[in-house]
Amino acid sequence: MPHSSDSSDSSFSRSPPPGKQDSSDDVRKVQRREKNRIAAQKSRQRQTQKADTLHLESEDLEKQNAALRKEIKQLTEEMKYFTSVLSSHEPLCSVLASTPSPPEVVYSAHAFHQPHVGSPRFQP
Repeated sequence: MPHSSDSSDSSFSRSPPPGKQDSSDDVRKVQRREKNRIAAQKSRQRQTQKADTLHLESEDLEKQNAALRKEIKQLTEEMKYFTSVLSSHEPLCSVLASTPSPPEVVYSAHAFHQPHVGSPRFQP
């Protein structure tokens, strides 16, 4: 026996009357939308926080990079200075003149590297 739109037959009516069901569906829909709105807001806040953190980290790395480039420049100048001092000293060196000719010493850029950030020993 098909269910008729007549609400007088209560044998098939296990759910609330249509007016109440629409109302409870509307309440659930509003609650679901509110919950979704809050979740989306939290997600946007996390995304903004992550972007802010990455931006600060990027700025810090740029500062470190600039400091390291400055140190490289200072060390390169220091190496040039010491190479020049050595070159001008070698022809006058009595120790080198009195000893048999040693094998040629090659100075590499790494031979002079000693960490000394902020060291007052080298002033260009």
